[in-house]
Amino acid sequence: MTTEDARANTLYYGDNLAVLREHVPDESVDLVYLDPPFNSNASYNVLFKERTGEESPAQIKAFTDTWEWTQETERTYEQDIIVNAAVPMAVKEMITAFRQFIGSNAMMAYLVMMAPRLVELHRVLKPTGSIYLHCDPTASHYLKILMDTVFGVDNFRNEAIWKRQSAHSDARGYGAVHDTVLFYARSSAYVWNPTFQPYEPSYVEQYYRYSDANGRRFMSGDLSAAGLQGGGYEYEWNGIVRIWRVPRDTMQRLESEDRIFYTRNGFPRIKRYLDESNGMPIQDVWADVESLRSWHKERLGYPTQKPEALLERIIQASSNEGEVVLDPFCGCGTAVAAAEKLKRRWIGIDLTHLAVALMKNRLKTTFNIDAGRDYRVVGEPEDAESARALWEQDPFQFQYWAMSLLEAQPQADQKRGADRGIDGLLYFIDGQKRTPQKVVVQVKGGHVSAPAMRDLKGTVEREKAAMGLFITLEEPTRPMRTEAVSAGYYHSDIWQRDYPKIQVRTVSELLSGEGFDLPARLPSFEAAQRHREEGEQGRLG
Repeated sequence: MTTEDARANTLYYGDNLAVLREHVPDESVDLVYLDPPFNSNASYNVLFKERTGEESPAQIKAFTDTWEWTQETERTYEQDIIVNAAVPMAVKEMITAFRQFIGSNAMMAYLVMMAPRLVELHRVLKPTGSIYLHCDPTASHYLKILMDTVFGVDNFRNEAIWKRQSAHSDARGYGAVHDTVLFYARSSAYVWNPTFQPYEPSYVEQYYRYSDANGRRFMSGDLSAAGLQGGGYEYEWNGIVRIWRVPRDTMQRLESEDRIFYTRNGFPRIKRYLDESNGMPIQDVWADVESLRSWHKERLGYPTQKPEALLERIIQASSNEGEVVLDPFCGCGTAVAAAEKLKRRWIGIDLTHLAVALMKNRLKTTFNIDAGRDYRVVGEPEDAESARALWEQDPFQFQYWAMSLLEAQPQADQKRGADRGIDGLLYFIDGQKRTPQKVVVQVKGGHVSAPAMRDLKGTVEREKAAMGLFITLEEPTRPMRTEAVSAGYYHSDIWQRDYPKIQVRTVSELLSGEGFDLPARLPSFEAAQRHREEGEQGRLG
């Protein structure tokens, strides 16, 4: 794979360590942002767009942020770190020291997961590149030592504190309201674009306390050059002889432009207007970016979703238009969305098909761009054979992927056996009262037969659903098709036509574009806010 190929806008499904090793060349990335699980011992759910007003079972465990030392961890420790020639000796020694100090426990398992990935991210960064690691105080102190080892102590740039909420009630302790962002460069030649934020109102009141005849606020700046190295220009102005910062003709121009403010003693000072100021340079405490709340339009319901403003700040400061941004723990794709908005190229990686489906939907609704046409998706099944391989490897990820073909809501945590015959749901509006109508979806990867159709019919009746859809890897048998036809039809009052109540499609049929026969559907995911280019007006298709 060429460097140019790696720079193309691409979503990867799969383990990020394997994807980095296989697909991302050395020194091909300009900026890395990663927001890995924090080892916070918490489980996170994905909440889908509700349709009926009642509590929905459509809560999928996106990931469990819980770590433990297992045989797999031991193998990773040995094979991916200790005996891996690509891992620098300093990293091997630091991880060994960590294990001696911490022990073989949950925190150590987390650091073993992170270490080889940080080594790979160092490899793919350009000499002018930067990396931002988003974490919290649970592991930030260990991660900083690990980052020092991988990227070099001299390449540490900042520890930024993001105040993500105003207050938090914690028993027997101070309220935990912040995350930590560790900022490292690949070398001293890193890209840096100064960024600014608006002044605090108190600062404006204190320093921009003057207003001109037009109501423009300004502060006064010194025009005297006294004490400055390099000298100045000595002459008389307004009866005062001084060494001034600007020559006489410049002073005359400022006077003609009404940009000189005279004190009560007649001393000239320059007017510095608030509306011409860039604002305050961004500091390392970020209290001006609000975390997402239920009323924010960009909120998609994904656990740990970060606000786009946070990612825009990072991307604007540490990359330029056309450069490549990589997020190896992509989630719902905020870094990807911010990169697309700011005209950067991007690479997103995630381990779950649910996250990939969310990202594809977000890119579609926000920027009207589609997978295959405008960017690539690598790692998703493209035919029945690769779909079967996914099913054999992980039936639950196969199920999530199959749901993504329909953009359906996957249902409750299947690993707990709580799906009640429902793998996914769709909705459409119908009836005289234009109410949401439910469509039940089932997915099967193994052997299928006529009883599966009877089970689906029973589920549709039990759930009072309008229709039932069945996705199968195997070709349905003739008795299955007969059983499906025997369920009859659903009549749509709005569309004034009948739809088969129970329908069956193979994965191959869906991949070839032969979808289910359904009324116009409601979207399953929360729609991301539409991005408009500057000057763009009207409704966009």
